[in-house]
Amino acid sequence: MPDDLSHRTNRKLSPGWHSPLGATLGQGGVNFSLYSATAEEVWLLLFDRPDGNPTDIIRVRNRDRFSWHVFVHGAGAGQFYGFKVRGPFDPARGLRFNDRKLLIDPYAKALTGKIVNEDNLLLAYDPGDPARDLSLDRRENQAVVPKAIVVDDRFDWSGDAPPSIPFERLVIYETHLKGFTAHPSSKVSHPGTYLGFIERIPHLRSLGVNAVELLPVQEFYVDDFLRAKGLTNYWGYNTAAFFAPESSFGTGRRPGCQVEEFKMLVRELHRAGIEVILDVVYNHTGEGNERGPTFSFKGIDNPSYYVLTGGPHEPARYYMNWTGCGNSFNLSNPPAIRLVMDSLRYWAEMMHVDGFRFDLASVLGRDGGLYQRCASFFDAVSQDPVLQKTKLIAEPWDLGSYEVGNFPVDWSEWNGRFRDTVRRFVKGDGGQLRDLGFRLTGSADLYGDDGRSAYNSVNLVTCHDGFTLRDLVSFNGKHNEANLEGNRDGSDANNSWNCGVEGETDDPEIVRLRRRLAKNHACLLLFSSGTPMILGGDEFLRTQGGNNNAYCQDNPVSWFDWGEVERNADMVSFFRKAIAFTKKYTILQWRKFFTGTDRDGNAIPDIQWFGEDLASPRWDDPEARILCYLLDGSEEPSEAGTYFLFLALNGDYRQREVMVPPLPPGLRWHRAIDTSLPAGEDFVDDGAEPLPDPGDRYLVNPRTTVVLLGK
Repeated sequence: MPDDLSHRTNRKLSPGWHSPLGATLGQGGVNFSLYSATAEEVWLLLFDRPDGNPTDIIRVRNRDRFSWHVFVHGAGAGQFYGFKVRGPFDPARGLRFNDRKLLIDPYAKALTGKIVNEDNLLLAYDPGDPARDLSLDRRENQAVVPKAIVVDDRFDWSGDAPPSIPFERLVIYETHLKGFTAHPSSKVSHPGTYLGFIERIPHLRSLGVNAVELLPVQEFYVDDFLRAKGLTNYWGYNTAAFFAPESSFGTGRRPGCQVEEFKMLVRELHRAGIEVILDVVYNHTGEGNERGPTFSFKGIDNPSYYVLTGGPHEPARYYMNWTGCGNSFNLSNPPAIRLVMDSLRYWAEMMHVDGFRFDLASVLGRDGGLYQRCASFFDAVSQDPVLQKTKLIAEPWDLGSYEVGNFPVDWSEWNGRFRDTVRRFVKGDGGQLRDLGFRLTGSADLYGDDGRSAYNSVNLVTCHDGFTLRDLVSFNGKHNEANLEGNRDGSDANNSWNCGVEGETDDPEIVRLRRRLAKNHACLLLFSSGTPMILGGDEFLRTQGGNNNAYCQDNPVSWFDWGEVERNADMVSFFRKAIAFTKKYTILQWRKFFTGTDRDGNAIPDIQWFGEDLASPRWDDPEARILCYLLDGSEEPSEAGTYFLFLALNGDYRQREVMVPPLPPGLRWHRAIDTSLPAGEDFVDDGAEPLPDPGDRYLVNPRTTVVLLGK
């Protein structure tokens, strides 16, 4: 490539338009538009092959509103392209232009493959050199940067319509798209792909979940230090292109096929009555800090897209790192906000996605460095008519901010308080009752004072980040040696308990106890007010061998072993019955806050709390480990008619005799659930619930959940 980037093309060119940004099909050609407020020259390079030299080098001479644009006649869908941008290289002012670097269009809708940092393929200067970012790297990276692909958005949706499931009825299943079918036991035609996932949708339907939350499927970058160790960024929390579906999840039958295949997956999930929620990472990008690679934003308009910082003589050399990933996207700057908003609308409108879970969402609300509920990005979302129809879920923390309960009214949140309190109670910690009462009833202390409801609490016991449910009851400590970081990575605050033996065991008593605790967790998760989220694979006790930070394990450590479905059929049955139970006895899906008062005129409060003797619970007793409560099911219309539920939660290592409250005339108590009983008896089939004898008390075994049905 000549240093002067000589303009050479035989194509007819027209000025085109500054909007929309990206590559847009038009009559007889393609409009290309790239935003850069600080560039001096922009060049569009066209390719016939992803690994070939450019066929056309086009100097983009038209600029409006800081958008550089050109219309290329004769170009069409499937065209490969990239940009080169010329301007000052002055890191002290935040300017990092380098016209030797081919750059990915921030609006690219598909890439030809994975990004590889050229430092791994060419002789590199010392990556540990603190002055590395002050040296202009003149090496050409064209051979190792994937090309953007012009995409035709047309697709046969066959009348697809969103399921539009109210939050009040949502049961979320969080899973990794590849890991769901990558294991040979999945026996699908295209393992680890969008199409492979389709073949396993029947499992989700039979389980009863109605939303899948997919770990990142936007094209992501694999960190250099992981490649060097033979590992990879399996989770994908390192976005490289905000519009492009991850290429490695496609079948690879042709460049860009991942776009069509992702749409096929969404269409089939919708046909099954299952919504699609994407885990999206807009808080940072894969370009890292000042020593990281340049493949897109850094070389296009570094000061517009990143939060920059530094000393008095280098005020913008460095990157603010609220994310712990090297940089922070500048969501207080209009160009960055516009890009993220355009990306979200694209996934909602063109890809038919139903909602989004925002990774490290508190970063998105940092205006001026501090988190604010009225931040610019949140205001933009609240006024957007497309996004107001989607589900918005925040991971409400980042490297230095914990904002659980502090998001705007139209947002729901992962409730870390629910996770921590439920784990402590189930493993037997005392002094949890008062906080547990709040968590079981929708966390009104967090969401009840700002117009939100219980469903805004997305309740979870486990998620991708941490132990699986099986490991939660099998390990006291993390075992992350396979990550090659000396077991220093991952959280040490797991609130887990191994039941007496670390790791796998054949001891039948310990195996039974672990299954009981797992079922207790399932009950508290699914029967609490709020929106439950199940970690995929927990229903059949998937294990990661004690690894609580398997972000780099693209192998059987993380993949679903579908043989466990048969080996742990009792757990699958328990989860299936529990989800069906909440749908029949809809008081368990009550997603408003319980008031403790009579709402329907039958003189019975919607919820009544008890200790084991029908007196008030010992809310603040540090030794108390049992909590009971009565729910008045006549408050909710249901096919079940008039009913009551009595739940006894025993986190103690001792058996407890619990007094059972009297029912109105004509109703009797029936045992629906007792997690201490053998499989098949622990959750009785609908309509076959036996009468406990005597009917006014119940012996609750140690570490057991009991649910009695009054009908």
